[in-house]
Amino acid sequence: ARRVAIIGAGASGLCALKCCLDEGLEPTCFERSKDIGGLWRFEEQPEDGRASIYRSVIINTSKEMMCFSDFPIPEDFPNYMHNSKIMEYFRMYAQHFDLLRHIRFRTSVCRVSKRPDFASSGQWEVVTESEGKQEAAVFDAVLVCSGHHTNAHLPLSSFPVCPTHLRQAPSPCCWPSTCWALQLLTKAGGLSTGGGLASECQGKKPGEFSAVESLFGWGRGWSTLSPGMLGATLRIFHAGDATTSNFLLEWKLNARFDHTLYGLKPKHGILDQHPTVNDDLPNRIISGRVRVKPNIQEFTETSAIFEDGTREDVDAVVFATGYSFSFPFLEGCVKVVENQIPLYKFMFPPDLEKPTLAFIGLIQPWGAIMPISELQSRWAIYVFKGLQGLPPPADMLAEITQTKQRMAQRYVKSQRHTIQVDYIPYMDELACQLGVKPNLLSLFLTDPKLAMEVAFGPCTPYQYRLRGPGAWAGARAAILSQRQRVV
Repeated sequence: ARRVAIIGAGASGLCALKCCLDEGLEPTCFERSKDIGGLWRFEEQPEDGRASIYRSVIINTSKEMMCFSDFPIPEDFPNYMHNSKIMEYFRMYAQHFDLLRHIRFRTSVCRVSKRPDFASSGQWEVVTESEGKQEAAVFDAVLVCSGHHTNAHLPLSSFPVCPTHLRQAPSPCCWPSTCWALQLLTKAGGLSTGGGLASECQGKKPGEFSAVESLFGWGRGWSTLSPGMLGATLRIFHAGDATTSNFLLEWKLNARFDHTLYGLKPKHGILDQHPTVNDDLPNRIISGRVRVKPNIQEFTETSAIFEDGTREDVDAVVFATGYSFSFPFLEGCVKVVENQIPLYKFMFPPDLEKPTLAFIGLIQPWGAIMPISELQSRWAIYVFKGLQGLPPPADMLAEITQTKQRMAQRYVKSQRHTIQVDYIPYMDELACQLGVKPNLLSLFLTDPKLAMEVAFGPCTPYQYRLRGPGAWAGARAAILSQRQRVV
């Protein structure tokens, strides 16, 4: 593969672009909006077809866990960054690696289709539109980096009201002082976001937070939660002892604040659902600015009726119920059914004659998506170049089925859990494919100091630059200095 089409210039598209350049490919990135950043670029006026965070969003993963693996976030940046700082980091990354000249802004992808000789060439025809004019070009491979925050998921059949979905909501600080928001959180997702909005509701009346049985509140950002303890605990879980890990993590988090007393304790274990990460929420609850209620049973024209029979007058309703994803430009190549798409390692369609199409960032991780998208891109490009093959289609389909079954057994049923991954095992899976997984035994024999930090410290992205293709000379120093950067 030489020419690669990249769809989307968000967090996943940027690192995909950089990885292509690292491997000597010729990438062209198509971005329908006017700028980079994707989901993380806040605009006063929401753009059609682009999901967006709200003005005051602060990322709930620490900077050391969310950075690209060979470009650490500056040490003077806060550990948990406001969205404006994340955009600043993205711009620094794009400028440092000279990415912008490869991006075609205000260009939509209309269709991606196989060439007539695809079975032998693996090539794609990509039709784009810019300023009302369509253009077709041939590419040797395609990376779909448009993400999964695509179409607002509104459960209107359950709640027949006229809602404001999150991406259309004004910034909480701009809401009228007489208005208070009822955060509707369904099992479909959106828990962290809804919790954040509930915490930030301003006005004369308190914000109200509708808790459901699938909610779990965290009292601290998971990625720097006693890094040694967290790293060891997650590795215990990933070795197969889910009961022990649930107990240890819940014990540690309840030491911060008792989730049962705050009305935030669910019926399931902490690792059985994507968690709510919000430091503000317990403070707002204990001060009475947020009230915890059971799930909503129904709406009337002016109020909400809860499952415990209580009724509250409501001025506004915000649905923080997540998104569903689709890829209309790929019609005929992949099919999405109920937020499920059969992909090998959440990346490759198993039934293509040539593995020249990959999805980057189509996952819901326990952790930051940026380093995962980067490692996905590194592996996909090695496959595109023919340096590594994929298993036979039957084997890929069998693994896809097994993964789906494991997820159904573990997680609360939800459309967001169709693409859920655990950060450490998934990164290790990808790293094994690429040959960049840290060799702990070798490290303990040759560099005990580094081995201790890799094994018992946080699983920062730099670990996957220590060896193998794409090794970075600065990885060791970045790992050994990461705690000081946090300080």
